Amino acid sequence: MPFTEGKVVVEELDDERWQLVDPVTYEGNTDTFVVPAGFQTDFASVPRVFVWLLPRYGKYTKAAILHDWLCARVRAGAFDRADADGLFRRSMRELGVPFVRRWLMWAAVRWGAGPRSLVAPGLGQLLVVLLVTVPAIVVFAAPVVMIIVAMVLFWLVELLAFVLLLPFSRKAVNRPRFLWNAA
Repeated sequence: MPFTEGKVVVEELDDERWQLVDPVTYEGNTDTFVVPAGFQTDFASVPRVFVWLLPRYGKYTKAAILHDWLCARVRAGAFDRADADGLFRRSMRELGVPFVRRWLMWAAVRWGAGPRSLVAPGLGQLLVVLLVTVPAIVVFAAPVVMIIVAMVLFWLVELLAFVLLLPFSRKAVNRPRFLWNAA
């Protein structure tokens, strides 16, 4: 197994961020990557509208932590983004993540890297990303629209309850916030 055995041990920092208590080690073909204790992660950075399909953690948690750390190295100029995304996909395969799920997640992080990073590896990789993305849009467009509508309606119900309860409450009433990325 390319990742060292053992559990991912983290402590919660807030609703979205976690900090590693123990390092996570990944053995690549030629390099060993050690995500140090103290590194902060959000696990898989999945927009809220997609968590029904791709939860923020799962079989791919170690791969997501590795990817977050590699992306931090990309921002520091010490690693290439396309390579970080490729290691993400490869490590998910090695963790037993099903084929379609890992390719969807890889295409999502390639899109998340931005237009320059998306085309930098060459036209071939862009075509592969499109080959994954176009069918995904066709399959998931209807459920995503329904979820967005449900999220907006639920937020409106929360807002109405907030407005109606505020004058009568003796305790603090939490103001509803419409969040795309928080669970």
